[in-house]
Amino acid sequence: MTQRPLPSWPDTAPDLIAVAAGRAPADMVIRGGTWVNVHSRETLPGHDVAITSGRIAFVGPDAGYCIGDGTQVIEAEGRYMLPGLCDAHMHIESGMLTPAEFARAVIPHGTTSMFTDPHEIANVLGLAGVRMMHDEALMQPVNIFTQMPSCAPSAPGLETTGHEISPADVAEAMTWPGIVGLGEMMNFPGVAAADAKMLAEIAATQRASKTVGGHYASPDLGRNFAAYVAGGPADDHEGTCETDAIARVRQGMRAMMRLGSAWHDVENQITAITERGLDPRSFILCTDDCHSGTLINDGHMNRVVRHAIACGCDPLIALQMATLNTATHFGLEREIGSITPGRRADVILSSDLRNLPIEIVVARGQVVARDGTCLVDCPHLDWPASARGTVHLGHALQASDFHIAAPAGANSVTANVIGVVENQAPTRALKADLPVQGGLVQGKGDVCQIALVERHRATGGVTNAFVSGFGYQGRMAMASTVAHDSHHMIVVGTDTAQMALAGNRLAEVGGGITLWRDGAELALVELPIAGLMSDRPAAEVAQAADRMMQAMRDCGCQLNNAYMQHSLLALVVIPELRISDLGLVDVRSFQAIPVLEPQT
Repeated sequence: MTQRPLPSWPDTAPDLIAVAAGRAPADMVIRGGTWVNVHSRETLPGHDVAITSGRIAFVGPDAGYCIGDGTQVIEAEGRYMLPGLCDAHMHIESGMLTPAEFARAVIPHGTTSMFTDPHEIANVLGLAGVRMMHDEALMQPVNIFTQMPSCAPSAPGLETTGHEISPADVAEAMTWPGIVGLGEMMNFPGVAAADAKMLAEIAATQRASKTVGGHYASPDLGRNFAAYVAGGPADDHEGTCETDAIARVRQGMRAMMRLGSAWHDVENQITAITERGLDPRSFILCTDDCHSGTLINDGHMNRVVRHAIACGCDPLIALQMATLNTATHFGLEREIGSITPGRRADVILSSDLRNLPIEIVVARGQVVARDGTCLVDCPHLDWPASARGTVHLGHALQASDFHIAAPAGANSVTANVIGVVENQAPTRALKADLPVQGGLVQGKGDVCQIALVERHRATGGVTNAFVSGFGYQGRMAMASTVAHDSHHMIVVGTDTAQMALAGNRLAEVGGGITLWRDGAELALVELPIAGLMSDRPAAEVAQAADRMMQAMRDCGCQLNNAYMQHSLLALVVIPELRISDLGLVDVRSFQAIPVLEPQT
């Protein structure tokens, strides 16, 4: 089953005019609410909204003349009528859900528009995977716009992906109906160096008059930043402080401030508005990465808006940053982002503008959720066999695959260690003195082993290194085929035998996340589609994810949303240290470095 496409404004203009002029009845009237006008930044009590053909025909103090025998009337009873919320930058795969199940999870939270970058599946399945995500997105009862992934691999020469994205792929995708722009341009050194491939992708997007997404994950705001902005990216979500946000908007970019499951970057940037008084039109709220547990238990864009308000932001400004600002940025101000004539009829009813309870959600003129329950069907794509069974190890893993040999005769070594930073995407480049036993380097204290296992081409390759910050104790290991962005397999553990058990288990089930301790599996999240997603209901996946988080805590990890930290340890475009199939990467210099420092 597919959803009937929403007719365009020009196609429905005669119907909209007829209803607004009183010559025809509306399909729906929301009566007696407080209109939250994000254009004028006002709340206007005692207003009605008339809807026909999935679009808004009239907003005013009295739409009684638009009501006919067949008109559905919703009594707002003074509640706030808000525009449907927009997520400006996100990855559906990070929810471990398909687009259909992601939509089902977020509709009750008032999200009616999403701007998604499926670069996770692009790394595994290439353009064919992007098309599957795009096609299922268009089947949904809410607006899921797709940005064509730009960087697979994210950093050429520093990692190997299952598939690569080319300028020709980008040019082809720009002709698809649901593509609104280019996904985050993560190869910021390439853009700054005028890399021909990166500039060709940007040019193909700009020639199609679509938006180029940005990703500048560097504290350097000098010439490299200037060169990156000159290359064309129009927004950035990698800022972590007020200085970052200000630098971006001063250069004409939109500063996207994110609150995901593990990325808490709103509070440190929103002071540019609340304290420095900058014009909020250039600021946008987004989630970037939210796993299913966050969606089910905490919310989606409603959670981000509430958080912005709690950080001191005026509620109407916070709402602008989650509605109109997003729509304007993507050239869709005349389609979504406000409750005004001609726009898609995406409306939320809420009794409290600060705490933002989502009581009724209307999308495209249809009641899609009420009091936390999704009321509509979210159709699934028939995912083919080619999208499943994507874990190819080459051989069964052994404990010896994870051994790190010390230099001959050494009793201790100095290792370069990836340092996890709670609630942020960047890591630290640390050094640790580690003991040697039987010729093998051992973890010590909070330092344990990390390995990246190649899983796309069955090469049998295993890269070993060290990581700190998880606080794991005992004989344990955790493995995941979600490993942004190359999506090989990441295994973190204190015991090499447990690491082998965990890796082999994921090969057996076709991908996912597993945690082992003392030879037994404590938790498993099966993700059979590309090793990234489940097509099971979000609540089921969230329960499995909750069990995984509890298992991590049982093994000593107290980090907030530590799984998200685990899954980004291979993202070789965010400083400082990362792991790839080609080695340990220093993202400050974009060079591979040795795991063990040379003996002196």
